Amino acid sequence: MSAKGIYSALSGAMAQNQRLETISNNLANANTTGFKKDKQAFHEYVTANEKPPQVMTVPRITASVESFYDMQGGDRAYVDARGTYSDHSQGALKNTGGPLDVAIEGKGFFEVLTPAGVRLTRSGTFKMDGDGRLVNSEGFPILKEGANDPAQRLIQLSGKNVTVGYSGEIYDGDEQIGRLSVLEVDNKDVLQKQGSSLFGLKANYEATPRAANDFKLHQGFIEMSNVNVVDEMTDMIQASRVFEATQSAVKAYDQIDDKLVNQVPKV
Repeated sequence: MSAKGIYSALSGAMAQNQRLETISNNLANANTTGFKKDKQAFHEYVTANEKPPQVMTVPRITASVESFYDMQGGDRAYVDARGTYSDHSQGALKNTGGPLDVAIEGKGFFEVLTPAGVRLTRSGTFKMDGDGRLVNSEGFPILKEGANDPAQRLIQLSGKNVTVGYSGEIYDGDEQIGRLSVLEVDNKDVLQKQGSSLFGLKANYEATPRAANDFKLHQGFIEMSNVNVVDEMTDMIQASRVFEATQSAVKAYDQIDDKLVNQVPKV
C-alpha cells in the first residue's frame, strides 16, 4: 500500500517545488515595468481514467489473496503540474514625468520590432536612440499604425517636444507623425513570455491580434508589475508548509517499506 501512496506524496512535493519557483520569479520581478505575474496550475491525475474497462479486471476468487482488485496502477492518483499561466490584470500606473514614458490603462499591448519579429509588450519605458527612432529600453523600435511591413512603421522623432494623446496620437512638436499601434489579443492563452516583458504568439495556436479600442494612454507614466508582494509572500509560506508536509509523508512511506522488507519477514 505504501508504494501506492508515495506517488501522491512525491508528486505533491514536486508540484509545490515548481510553485515555489514561480512565486520566486514573481517576487524577483515585483519592480519590473509591465511584468505580468505567473500562476501555477495543477489537477489530480488518476491513471484509471485512461484505462479501458476490459483492462480493469476483478478476480472472483473469494477470501484469498487473488480476490483483491487487480488495480494495475489504476489507483495511483498524483498531482499533475499543468504548467504556468500569466495573469494579465492591470498593474498600477506610476508617474515618472518622462516625456517618452507611456502607460496603457485598460486592454492592449504596444508593438515592438525585435530581431525575431514583432512582439507585444505592456512596458512603456521608451527613449529616442541615436538615429532618432522611438525604441524600448532594449533598443527595439516601437511601431505605429500603418502598413503591413513593420519596417515602414518606425517612429522617427526630431528631438522636439513629443506629445502622446490618450488614443495614441504622436506629435513631434506641432506635427502629428502617426498613432501608436496598440493591439489586443482576445485569448490571452496564446501569448508566451519571451523575456524583457515581451510576449509572442505560441506556435501551435492560431490567433490574429486586432486593434485595441478599450484603452487610454497616459504620457509621463509607466505601468508597474501587477505582483502583490504581500500575496506572493503568503503563497510562498503556504507552499513551503505543504512541501514540508509532503516530505514528511514520503519519509513515512519509506519507513513503512523498510519495516515491511526488514522486520515483518522476521516475525
